[in-house]
Parts: sequence; structure tokens; C-alpha cells
Amino acid sequence: MNVYKTFPIEAARSLPNLPDGHPCKNVHGHSFKITITVCGDVDEHTGFVLDFSNIDAAFKPIHDQIDHTYLNKIDGLDNPSSENLCKWIWAELIPSLPGLSQIEIKETDSTGCIYKGE
Repeated sequence: MNVYKTFPIEAARSLPNLPDGHPCKNVHGHSFKITITVCGDVDEHTGFVLDFSNIDAAFKPIHDQIDHTYLNKIDGLDNPSSENLCKWIWAELIPSLPGLSQIEIKETDSTGCIYKGE
């Protein structure tokens, strides 16, 4: 079974590898929605796959690092497309969140990406 928690993030970025004239090459901001999904069996005693507070605790250091920041200044995010941000979050989160199965980032209500690891 999958359980998930969604976190709002406010951040600015620029995508320096895009061609001149592309609007996303300029500094711009997003109200990202980052959804962390964990897969596992339901514990018969607790009734949980994982307590949501465990997802909170694992994601908190990452949230604190990326919320209200200029993402390009974070080590490893010099080209912080949503795809690269997903992969970066995965690498940061996987050691502390067993069962991590996917990360979804929504830039807007109609655009985003999903990463399920290598």
C-alpha cells in the first residue's frame, strides 16, 4: 500500500541551460507542492504503513534547506529543474525514509514530474 504526504515549498530558481529568450532561464518563483510517497505493508497492530510524522521528520531537514530559497545556490542544484529537484530530494531522503517509492513535484496545478528512483 502507498501512503503519502504533501509539503508546500516556496522557492525561486533559474534554469541556466535553457536557450536565451526562454522565460524560465530568468529568475522566477514557484509555489511547489512536493509529495513524498512510501510503500509498504500495513502493520496489523498500528494499522499504519508508516506514521505520517515519520515522513515529516525525514523531510524536515530538506524542507528547511529548500523552502524560501534560491534553489540554484544549493549544492547539487545548479540547474534546478523539477526533474533535477526530484532526483536531488530522492538522494537526500532515501537514507532516512525506508520504503520511499516516489516523489512528485508540482510546479503549478497542471505541470509537474514524478520520480521513482533509479
